[in-house]
Amino acid sequence: MKENPVGIFDSGIGGLSVVKEIVKILPGEDIVYFGDTARVPYGIKSEEIIKKFAVDDVNFLLKYNPKLIIIACHTVSSYASEFLKKKFKDINFIDVIEPTVEKAIKITENKKIGVIGTPATISSGKYQSLLSKNGISVYTKDCPLFVPVVEEGWFNNKISYEIAKIYLSGLIKKNIDTLILGCTHYPYLKKTIQKITGKNVKIIDASYEVAVKVKEFLEKKDLKKEKGNGKIFLFFSDIGPNLIKTVNLLFDEKIKYRIAKV
Repeated sequence: MKENPVGIFDSGIGGLSVVKEIVKILPGEDIVYFGDTARVPYGIKSEEIIKKFAVDDVNFLLKYNPKLIIIACHTVSSYASEFLKKKFKDINFIDVIEPTVEKAIKITENKKIGVIGTPATISSGKYQSLLSKNGISVYTKDCPLFVPVVEEGWFNNKISYEIAKIYLSGLIKKNIDTLILGCTHYPYLKKTIQKITGKNVKIIDASYEVAVKVKEFLEKKDLKKEKGNGKIFLFFSDIGPNLIKTVNLLFDEKIKYRIAKV
């Protein structure tokens, strides 16, 4: 099982932020990624459809016999994480919410935390429930335009800045000291978001926290691949005219990968 790949799926290219962090921490691991770009975004879909799409995504990854599957989508993590664990009982899953919440609770000082995410993630109440149990005041904002902005490759330009300014103005007034990026697309807008929130607000990047969790899991289960350079395979359900260009923007030259359409 050590030689088997780590499987990762997301609604689009957002989960590549998780891939990038795992490569840094676990350079020897083979990775098979599936981005459902033909049906992105998941964050505006119903719970029933989100679960259906999630099952399709897992079934695709199972073809490669992964030793672990990462649910690199906050929307799926919110609505279908437990559902997937029950349906695929023999598979190890890690979602993006648990490690993100743990980190936020650890670093907040005034116990006022903001959460931004897709409409589905925010309406699920998952983050609110987990954080409020620990005496945290939670302030949320759904940011539906962030996903298409990132899919378009507009990471840090005037358009992304103006959109972020509109979305975040209300949260800043709540005097939050910590902001959770509740979507794996959002880390690509981190610089823009930080400009608006100011340096006093600590931003939690779920992608990094998940990578740390994966490392801990693989070491604990003695599944970590120790030698060699990992191979990265990126599969997408649709490859539009901008996708390859955008993916190239996300990864530096040191990261080698192959892209294929399902």
